[in-house]
Amino acid sequence: MSTISGMGEAGREPDFLHRGGEALIDFRRDLHAHPETGYQEFRTTERIRARLAAAGLEPKILPGGTGLICDIGPNRGPVVALRADIDALPMPDEKNVVYRSTVPGVAHACGHDVHTTILLGLGLSLAPQAAELTGRVRLLFQPAEEVPGGARDVIEAGGIEGVERVFALHCDPSIEVRQVGLVTGPITASSDKVQVKVTGPGGHTARPHQSVDLVQTVATLATDLPAALSRRIDPRSSHVLVWGRLSAGSAANVIPGEGELEGTLRCQSNETRSQAEQILRDLVPLVAKAYKAEADLTYVRGVPPTVNDEASIQIFREATERALGKAAAVPTMQSMGGEDFGLYLESIPGAYVRLGVRTPGSRKKCDLHRGDFDVDEGCIPVGVQLLRAVALTALGQ
Repeated sequence: MSTISGMGEAGREPDFLHRGGEALIDFRRDLHAHPETGYQEFRTTERIRARLAAAGLEPKILPGGTGLICDIGPNRGPVVALRADIDALPMPDEKNVVYRSTVPGVAHACGHDVHTTILLGLGLSLAPQAAELTGRVRLLFQPAEEVPGGARDVIEAGGIEGVERVFALHCDPSIEVRQVGLVTGPITASSDKVQVKVTGPGGHTARPHQSVDLVQTVATLATDLPAALSRRIDPRSSHVLVWGRLSAGSAANVIPGEGELEGTLRCQSNETRSQAEQILRDLVPLVAKAYKAEADLTYVRGVPPTVNDEASIQIFREATERALGKAAAVPTMQSMGGEDFGLYLESIPGAYVRLGVRTPGSRKKCDLHRGDFDVDEGCIPVGVQLLRAVALTALGQ
């Protein structure tokens, strides 16, 4: 067995992880203490670049100055890509740990510091053996996933040109360390912004029949539009329209002249997404007209659903079993959350999986995007070992 193809026995990390595991944890803690939001990840980008360059690699920073791409291996054979998002969230860090965020109002509360460290670890692991690869492994350190849309910057910079498959993982605090959540098909949903602006002449609340009862109109739109979607779309198609903001009026006895609704529509297939958008465009003016009001719909498409390719999930499954043992691959739930990794999958096949970060046996529940979110750092060497196996399996090595 060649040096590079040897993954070690299930449950044992490659030699690199024994030598560099603590350094990777230190790197993660440094990122965690110095988080940067989307398109501001200049320090993070430089830290990644310096470590890769010190290993003899040639990372290339994206034109915007944040995020980078790094190829490992000969300029021949297949190319597989692995992606990590590097940005943090605009929210306070509420943990009492030595690596707590030093930046007020900014925190790595979604695990992107872990994703970044794992992908860096993969690069450092493969660098000494690059000449032995049968193809190229491309590392995509992507900015601005939370904005979202940083994936577009990677694509525009040629990040997936010539790539056969692309892979990514995401921290999941509901799954234990050394477990990997896999599902074929949709794993995250599209996320589109829906805004409805309603206008009318306004008037006195004593005489709604002489004006337009605008608040009633807005309230009816808020309740009837989600209900209509549930009856006009196949109930087996996952979709959800939820309002996050409703605004109308400023006085108890005055019917306002305008009001607004804002929310998100999330779907797990592009077919359902297009159908739902058209239904909303048809219904919004009709519902408003019943109250003699005018209504304008602004529909802004965000990220598409992330749909895992069956063959790519099989690669992840085989790699998980090679690296961590057969019991490590577990089923996972589909999510209605958005993820711009779906932008890559519009062009090439790939897979997005969930990496367990909860301490085995722990009953503590902590969701993503919370100020107290943290991980069991034992997930870092596990993640490196997993991505190493994925890269080599995808190259057929």
